[in-house]
Amino acid sequence: MSNLNRICLLLLLPQVLLLHLDLYLYQLYFESHVLIIEERESAKALNVEGMVAAMTEKDELMQHLAPVEILDEKDKSIASLIRQENRRNAFLFKSTLGWIRDTMVFLGQKSVASTYSQTAYAVTSQVNGRLLSGRI
Repeated sequence: MSNLNRICLLLLLPQVLLLHLDLYLYQLYFESHVLIIEERESAKALNVEGMVAAMTEKDELMQHLAPVEILDEKDKSIASLIRQENRRNAFLFKSTLGWIRDTMVFLGQKSVASTYSQTAYAVTSQVNGRLLSGRI
């Protein structure tokens, strides 16, 4: 290899490395976006195993992306998309949790005639949020 070729290679190497790093980061962003959607679709299908697997993969990807402090201009569009999908997931999970809480409160407020008093009248008692009281 001639000296001129070596000099050209040394001059181009930082640019090639930056291009490789940019492609690697974009791939990580893209995979994060796919995993966020997969997490939501698994949650909607009540596929807990799929949701946990997507969450685990997403957490591993976030470990690789954690050192990135400054976002390049060209990555802002996919970062915005990831942010939007994360907000959609957060809204879905928050709504679902609220629905479950409301359902448990509703069920807990229902009165059930469960026993009789000493005078043979039915006595109503609260379920107190538990679906099963442990009594027969």
